[in-house]
Amino acid sequence: MRTCIIFNPTARGERAQKLRSMLNELGGELALRPTTGPGVATLLASEAVREGFDTIIAAGGDGTVNEVLNGIASAPDGLNRARLAVLPLGTVNVFARELGISTAPARALEQIRHGREIQIDLPLAAFANGSQTKQRHFIQLAGAGLDARAIELASFALKKKFGPFAYVVAGLQALSQPPTRIAVSVDGQRSEGELIIICNGRFYGGSFNFFPDADLQDGRLDVCVFPRTNFFTLLRCGLSLLLGRIATLGGGHYLRGESIDLSSASLAPFELEGENVGHAPVQISVRPKALRVIRP
Repeated sequence: MRTCIIFNPTARGERAQKLRSMLNELGGELALRPTTGPGVATLLASEAVREGFDTIIAAGGDGTVNEVLNGIASAPDGLNRARLAVLPLGTVNVFARELGISTAPARALEQIRHGREIQIDLPLAAFANGSQTKQRHFIQLAGAGLDARAIELASFALKKKFGPFAYVVAGLQALSQPPTRIAVSVDGQRSEGELIIICNGRFYGGSFNFFPDADLQDGRLDVCVFPRTNFFTLLRCGLSLLLGRIATLGGGHYLRGESIDLSSASLAPFELEGENVGHAPVQISVRPKALRVIRP
């Protein structure tokens, strides 16, 4: 196979430095292309598809995976010409956990080498960004309201100090800000809340099985709407996740569908894969089994 690795050299620095010494195990024609800043992975992935690489490996965190995904999708007939693989080097690596990819680079490369190809659903979000409307694919999760505000507050220093728990600390900080009410419509089913979580798969925020019945291949997204956000909400949600009973104890309103609309009278931030990208209004659709990925 012709393989191109899009490599974030800042992700988990020590792991990233060891990556080059393990690449010969993949065999075939191989290219390693490091990123140099935000958005570069998208350009590199699109170029790789145009050059005829049939397997594009995103080596980094969930942000790198998202950029590479959008690069593949933006190339002419890219989703048919190339498949995506994930080498997790980031802090949380939610999609890699969803696929069952090891966080040990050597083992992950072996899983990619001997893995099987599957086709999964591909969501597309259209959202406001300043005065413009932008579109972006995502692969695992999106969120609006408190979720996105916490991401704004999760600085690099905070993530370096607390790791994945930085988002919990940031969430507590976000509670001190005025909440935003967001109207939600999922295939015509209506709800309203201050925290909206949208998932293609089961996991959210790491290894938390937030949507145990979610399926990457069912053509639908799972949505949880929390009517109110306060310390009690976070405590209840956290305990229910630890107990593995989020569906019954979390306090959210669950919906599932193919088309999702978010709107708000005030500025409601919106995030994809742990990165703030814009704000409401947001429209999300799903292309069933449009993305080819490698899994163990």
